[in-house]
Amino acid sequence: MLTTIRDPLWNNIGIDALTLRLIDTPVFQRLRYVRQLGLAYLVYPGATHSRFEHALGTYHLARRALDRLGASTQDGTPATERGVVLAAALLHDVGHYPFSHALEEIGAPHHEEVARPLLLEGGIARTLREAFGESAPEQVHALVCGRSESPLQRLISGSPDLDKIEYLKRDALMCGVPYGEIDVERLIESLRLVTDPHTGALTIGIREKGLSALESLLFAKYQMYRNVYWHHAVRSATAMYKRLVDDALRGGRLRREQLSTFTDEGLLHHLDGADDRAMLSALRERRLYKRVFEVPAGALGDGTADWLAEDHGLTVSVEDALAREVGVPPGTLLLDYPAKTQMLELNIPVLRRDGAVHRLTREGWDGAINLPRLSDELYRSSRWLRVFSASPISLPHDRVASLLSGDATEVRTKVEQGLKLL
Repeated sequence: MLTTIRDPLWNNIGIDALTLRLIDTPVFQRLRYVRQLGLAYLVYPGATHSRFEHALGTYHLARRALDRLGASTQDGTPATERGVVLAAALLHDVGHYPFSHALEEIGAPHHEEVARPLLLEGGIARTLREAFGESAPEQVHALVCGRSESPLQRLISGSPDLDKIEYLKRDALMCGVPYGEIDVERLIESLRLVTDPHTGALTIGIREKGLSALESLLFAKYQMYRNVYWHHAVRSATAMYKRLVDDALRGGRLRREQLSTFTDEGLLHHLDGADDRAMLSALRERRLYKRVFEVPAGALGDGTADWLAEDHGLTVSVEDALAREVGVPPGTLLLDYPAKTQMLELNIPVLRRDGAVHRLTREGWDGAINLPRLSDELYRSSRWLRVFSASPISLPHDRVASLLSGDATEVRTKVEQGLKLL
């Protein structure tokens, strides 16, 4: 007997009794109060949807995909493995911090690792063990982290994982933009269990006829990153939020292990106790810092300026040194380079019409778009390095570009020795 949940994207989502028990745990219920798109609602007012509904949608797609895979094989998927995969689809985001991925950019552990004690201990672990055996929590966590040896791993993490399909469709709907058009039916219909030609292991692949649907997923992700996730005002708000939390951590007003226990508003309320509330007030009132410098990743060399996304401590030191150099208070000039992410992992087996299985690689084959290479190009064109400022300032673009694209060791030496940066 299924309980039906009405959803604006997928209409009816059927939930069984076991899934309902997982949903009713405090760990999962916290996701109601963690926005899926972080601070994007400051640009797209409708983007207030939560990780809770996204998790339900991912579970729904996992059920559909498993039904499709079962119909395409003689024996189908064993009930226990099916249940573990559905649980992983539902629970994949339980370790998320407030306001989405932003805090991972300041060095906080990735949400998959934060999820470990939440899945392996407490009510969720007890429910999983009762239903699927003693090792079930560990199996679910392995799927969430992309470390499982299950042939169904790609449904949860990899390509074309259902998480991407769900959030792209839902985010586009809630933002009111036409960028998340994905041929979901064709994509799920094309999923098959195949033997990987490189490893000999059974894994999720896609029929050749589904490549056009995979293209739709790639283009949707590019458009959403370019126009929503990495929109300049969204990135300004994100940079302000990261600096607020980082300052609180450095000042001892907040402990790193607390981060994953907060809801969005709970964390902002906690930060409201800080001595300097100017930036928090500006964020809440949407007085966002403005761009004073920007350059696309495509204009930089591969790996250039990645220290901005990978070494947050150095980034903060450079921010404050630059602020002093141009005569503005520390914290009112921020650097932003989104954490490096591939537009779409496309190293996936393809079942060709003649029955042969090939990897989708840069070499591709005749008559097909080179999707991996195209993915790299789209990624570089949507990622921008920016400097934001609370007040209008003039920066020498050539010298800023030279500084920020410089070697991290050289930049650190200049900061530590108090040398002029520009």
